[in-house]
Amino acid sequence: MFARLTTLLILVSTIMMAQPSAPVRKTIETQLRAIRREVPLTNPIRKAMKDGTRDFSGKPGPHYWQLQTDYTIQASLNPHTQTISGTEKIEVYNNSPEELTKIVLRLDHNIFRADVPRGFSTPAETTNGMIISSLVVGGKNVDLKATPAKRGEPARLAVFGLTQTVATVTLDEPIKAGKKTTLEINWNTKLPGGTTGRGHRMTQRWDSTLFQPTQWYPRLANYDDLRGWETSVYLGPSEFYNNFGRFDVTLTVPAGWIVSGTGVLQNPKEVLTPTAQQRLTQILQSDDEITIVGEDEQGAGKATANGKTLAWHYVADQVNDFAWATSAHFIWKATRATIPGKGSIPIYMVYLPTRAKYFEKAGRVTRHALEFYSSLWVPYPFPQLTLQDGPSAGMEYPMVINSNQGAADHETGHQWWPMMVSNNETRYGWMDEGFNQYMNILSDAHADGKPYNLDSLGQRYGSISGGENEAPLMWSANDAGVGYGFQTYGKTPLMLSMLGGIVGDEAVISAMKKYAAAWAFKHPSPWDYIFFMNNELGQDLEWFWYYWLWTNESVDGSIQDVKTSAKKTQVTIQQAGQMPSPVVLKVEFEEEGPALGTMPNAKMIDKNTALVTWPVDVWFSGSKTFVADLTFGARKIKKIIYDPFARFPDADSKDNVWPR
Repeated sequence: MFARLTTLLILVSTIMMAQPSAPVRKTIETQLRAIRREVPLTNPIRKAMKDGTRDFSGKPGPHYWQLQTDYTIQASLNPHTQTISGTEKIEVYNNSPEELTKIVLRLDHNIFRADVPRGFSTPAETTNGMIISSLVVGGKNVDLKATPAKRGEPARLAVFGLTQTVATVTLDEPIKAGKKTTLEINWNTKLPGGTTGRGHRMTQRWDSTLFQPTQWYPRLANYDDLRGWETSVYLGPSEFYNNFGRFDVTLTVPAGWIVSGTGVLQNPKEVLTPTAQQRLTQILQSDDEITIVGEDEQGAGKATANGKTLAWHYVADQVNDFAWATSAHFIWKATRATIPGKGSIPIYMVYLPTRAKYFEKAGRVTRHALEFYSSLWVPYPFPQLTLQDGPSAGMEYPMVINSNQGAADHETGHQWWPMMVSNNETRYGWMDEGFNQYMNILSDAHADGKPYNLDSLGQRYGSISGGENEAPLMWSANDAGVGYGFQTYGKTPLMLSMLGGIVGDEAVISAMKKYAAAWAFKHPSPWDYIFFMNNELGQDLEWFWYYWLWTNESVDGSIQDVKTSAKKTQVTIQQAGQMPSPVVLKVEFEEEGPALGTMPNAKMIDKNTALVTWPVDVWFSGSKTFVADLTFGARKIKKIIYDPFARFPDADSKDNVWPR
């Protein structure tokens, strides 16, 4: 046997040596490129389409569903120990067609423990994290020390991962489709404070005088039709993906401490002074800024009602999280925003007197953001918005932004994504931060009374693309490492600049407006966005989405040659990159000469300048060069510019002009 195998190997080796060797690549540039014209469909999106929860319309499918989770929380803050102690009840409505055999909890405060994985975030203080003291599921106590059943054993009610940011409860009886169950949890957590915190949410108090709790209670992980439970660990930079539901939250603090938070205060007569109550009635009467509690009104009986402790009761409907802040030294001011088609809502601001300069413009900036984004997308859906001072000066939650005037526009924008259109930030941060960065450009221009300008942004990506540290947009944001910032925040406006260069900026904005309405209070995926935009824009743009979302490629276009005959000019365009784009030429003619002819793919900008466009299809054969024929007649051409609005990624724009 061994001899026969040896003979076979020698024969194969001889045959291979006899074949001519494949040519070895000797140049960086190649003549052809294989252009991919469809987006990848992963197993989760294929399953969703098969089940009818999503489809190629980009709208929620006929069988779309999502979990609902309603929270009732009673929590108390001890400023001396910097600890929150709480009890909560979570009603879980299984609206899926599947049995739930487990429940996944998110315990984000465990990131402050010393024994958990982290990304590029440093807690201000090491704590014991989120301490669960009791857990009841469906009326049954969970033994916190019990181990889950092994394969082949009967299902067992147990929990594991309580010291990590993701914990799993295995159920002895599944939650049937269409049924609900209740979780009851007792817990406590210390809020980290100090000067060494790095990253959002890593510092949640200033000494024992101001507390800014975020992601502060045990939450149910999102469960959707794509992957089931979202089990990505919390590493710090990447944000959240939660279920929608109702929050009924009571927060007990010392009297004299003002509490702000998500939702609407239910018991102002029990916690506020008569003076503060009367001032609250004036907010919606004008755009003036009203002081609810002033700097000289501190302590029980002045800032708040009298007593030893006070319980502030907030309720919020159809939200995906709850955040709050409290201090004995807050100034509390308010103004209003007038939402198109809805009317006036209050804008609250709570901040320390020593930081008043950071809130001088906050009301105006926030009012503009609420009104502008309501017109741009859909009307602001919530009954109020609060700006909260504290160590995290750039973070967002439903009806709450931890921000001063510096980031007020950006953080207000998050009320649309992801507080209303709730995409999975853990994986696809570009659908949250990236969309927000794009619309901030529009808002800033509007606030300055100028038309927005998205030129040059798309071209800029050409000088960035191809780096090894850049995670593609469809790479999980939670695992993007050093590339997280650009991947999540920076790249999307560049992508949408190029899209506007193809279909027009107003068409992009109009399509996204309809997308926001279609997916309000639901959980869209990137594929839903892609197919929705394709349908609204009336084009098959899968080639565009593939290169921007799944790759780090660029166009790198240039004018290689220009040849002129009596009545025709031939312009040779090269695209050295793998990403294709339409060919757009700005052609400037001499003022004197024969009358200009017409071209079906051209429009005149003025009497001597034409804009000529060829669709992206001219590249689908795989060639990297295209000869553009200009047939305007015999008038002399003075100048030709390729990609005149700088919308297509290009590392060197100097070769986009003829003559050089």
